[in-house]
Amino acid sequence: MIEIIKKPIITEKAMKLGEQRQYVFEVDVEANKIQIKQAVEKMFDVKVESVRTVRLKGKVKRRFTRRGFNYGKTPQRKKAYVTLQEGYSIELVSGAET
Repeated sequence: MIEIIKKPIITEKAMKLGEQRQYVFEVDVEANKIQIKQAVEKMFDVKVESVRTVRLKGKVKRRFTRRGFNYGKTPQRKKAYVTLQEGYSIELVSGAET
């Protein structure tokens, strides 16, 4: 289950969604919604209402050096927006509400 959820995404937009019981995680590209739901429920001991996923394509990067152009590509990623049932929450950032 740990391999499915890579890390939580902690941005200003994601923190606003936390007020609506929604949390954003970076997940394995091959994981489906059922696997993501089971992993979140097991890892954080909560009940999941729904899961929405988004696949992000990698970007082509290039830079000019003395030897010419260097080309590379950022990896493909997948994000999961997890909505929890009423009465459940996840504390992603410790010390956020002190």
